[in-house]
Amino acid sequence: MVAIERAHRGRDWLVLVGFGLAAFAAAAIGGLGISGTGQEYASLERPAWAPPSWLFGPVWTVLYATIAIAGWLVWRRVGWSWPLVPYAVQLVLNAAWTPIFFGLGAYGLAAVDVVLLWAAIGATVASFWRVHRGAAVLLLPYWAWVSYATALTIAIWRLN
Repeated sequence: MVAIERAHRGRDWLVLVGFGLAAFAAAAIGGLGISGTGQEYASLERPAWAPPSWLFGPVWTVLYATIAIAGWLVWRRVGWSWPLVPYAVQLVLNAAWTPIFFGLGAYGLAAVDVVLLWAAIGATVASFWRVHRGAAVLLLPYWAWVSYATALTIAIWRLN
């Protein structure tokens, strides 16, 4: 019995690593082949309330960690089931934003993407709330940041 519990705990940690890799993949795919985003961001007309480019890296690092942990906590309760569907959708939309905004320079399409991302995070929070409230709460800073990013994306689209 103890050996089975140890094996299960070991698998749990491997799955946590998998969730971490999925969050990292969303970040990496987002930036794949796109260089000079800091310079491009600096060259854009931005609202006065836009953050400096150096802030994005630290904020997203923390958020990706909480995204991974939240997904893992839900998986531990219900396995691979429905609550992880909107979770996967939000990761894909998250990964798509940077190539759309910086790679294509399609600010309007990036605005559509980030609005859909915001909705997908909301659906994820709602589905996680029913399974693991702590996991849902872990996503609230992410949702707040994406709310801000949505307003910023729309503002940049309008100004440029």
